[in-house]
Amino acid sequence: MQYLVSVIDDKTNSGTAEEMVAIDEFNDRLRAGGHWVFAAGLADPSTSTVIDGRGEVPVFTDGPFIESKEHMAGFWIIEAPDLDVALALMADGSKACNRRLEVRPILMPEA
Repeated sequence: MQYLVSVIDDKTNSGTAEEMVAIDEFNDRLRAGGHWVFAAGLADPSTSTVIDGRGEVPVFTDGPFIESKEHMAGFWIIEAPDLDVALALMADGSKACNRRLEVRPILMPEA
């Protein structure tokens, strides 16, 4: 099963040099264990655009879609056999990036 792991922060691009080294080492462990799918940081929420295409004409507005002190600053997509394994892995990820994380299963369409 795949999981989306959101990195929660109240600043953008706030990682220290030491945190970046720890994140790189953690990512290498994910790859070595076969859990790595993808990861990336995200630009500041103020750079986002919200699209509402539910009406006759799509409406585009400046983001973010929600006003909040904290935001999703980055993410991992990982592969794990179950939630317990994903949580154990990402406890180390939280320590590496020095941020809180949210782990959510990705719902995959049935083939």
